[in-house]
Amino acid sequence: MIQPIRVFVYGTLKPGEYNYQRYCQGKTIAEQSAIALGELFTLPVGYPALIPGEQPVRGFVLTFNDPQILADLDRLEGYSSQNPPNQNEYDRQQIEIWDEANRTLGFAWAYLMSRLQVERLGGVKIASGNWCYSPPLSS
Repeated sequence: MIQPIRVFVYGTLKPGEYNYQRYCQGKTIAEQSAIALGELFTLPVGYPALIPGEQPVRGFVLTFNDPQILADLDRLEGYSSQNPPNQNEYDRQQIEIWDEANRTLGFAWAYLMSRLQVERLGGVKIASGNWCYSPPLSS
């Protein structure tokens, strides 16, 4: 039996955001609002980054039956397990997630950046811990 794949999304893959329809719509078997701990940044390129930390970050846990979803999301997020971490845009890690009542929902995959990558990309901290799309800044 195939184990369901759970992914915590906090940016363009959230329901209603621009990558959700292409990568997730019609493929999930469950969607639930969720909270992870970290620090959330908006990047000038138009999407967010999550780094390890202790502040609540709002998103969704999406559950899939098809294990191919991780390969599809890895390509979108610039992650390859074959690459050294500094050659990936994001690192896919298992993190603990919680519901709105602070009850654990267990672990889910999430795509995180390093603080150094966020600084290099000009990330700006999102104090609310909740990212919404805004058009990229033009140079």
